[in-house]
Amino acid sequence: MRKLFDATFFTLTLLCAVTACGVLLLLVSAILFKGFPALSWHFLTEQIRLVGAEGGIFYNLVGTLILIGTALLVAAPIATGLALTHSVYLRNHRAKRSLELLLFTLNGVPSILFGIFGLIVFVKFLGWGKSWLAGGILLGVMILPTVTVALLERIRMIPRKYIEAAAGLGLSQSQIVRSIILPQSIGGLVTGSLLGLARAAGETAPIMFTATVFAGAALPQSVKESPVLSLPYHIFILAQDSFDPAITTKLWGSAAVLLALVCVLSLIALPLRLKIHEEAQHG
Repeated sequence: MRKLFDATFFTLTLLCAVTACGVLLLLVSAILFKGFPALSWHFLTEQIRLVGAEGGIFYNLVGTLILIGTALLVAAPIATGLALTHSVYLRNHRAKRSLELLLFTLNGVPSILFGIFGLIVFVKFLGWGKSWLAGGILLGVMILPTVTVALLERIRMIPRKYIEAAAGLGLSQSQIVRSIILPQSIGGLVTGSLLGLARAAGETAPIMFTATVFAGAALPQSVKESPVLSLPYHIFILAQDSFDPAITTKLWGSAAVLLALVCVLSLIALPLRLKIHEEAQHG
């Protein structure tokens, strides 16, 4: 009976995994198949024209890179501070659990709520209007749990003997952090950042209220009233006019470029995560 149960559970699990992978492969194939005709050097280097029916996505791609780059600059130092606070400086188990709960709760907040929060705080209260900085900050806060948890995992995998040896040599806690913990855990920070940026690159709700417009923007010149174009919002708007064949081609092309950007970030993160787990097993 036990063997039958195990075999049934394994079969159902395998079936779910195959189904999920099949659906993912089908979606990726459909996007690439429909988007490939639009891809060209001109499509990547020209700006939008005729409400998306002509031109390319140069400034949309640049705007997306600006937003996720800003998100990285916001999330990385804060995530490092939170991870070190949790792993090194917090001694109370309840305080550690509270910090973990805060991170998991933040990770579960719907992205639309980040957009509304940014609209109230940055656009209205601070008077920034639509600003690339506001969008970058919101995306940075969104990916903060992903980056922090990845860094926490790596810190936990550092062999205890390294820290004990450093303490035995008379190094202070701050010196141990600088010479042992941070150098040994930098891979976790990089991995978490790449995974977080892969998510941030496709977010529409947080930036549509605070940072991006469909047309009429180029490179930002200041903070206030300085929006950027972005691929997710561009795709969102084009999807509403997808009955035009010319716009439909540009829509799928933009989706293919965004998919490629997300895949590149995810694929770079994969070998880093495998290397971290391999080092942990050998350590």
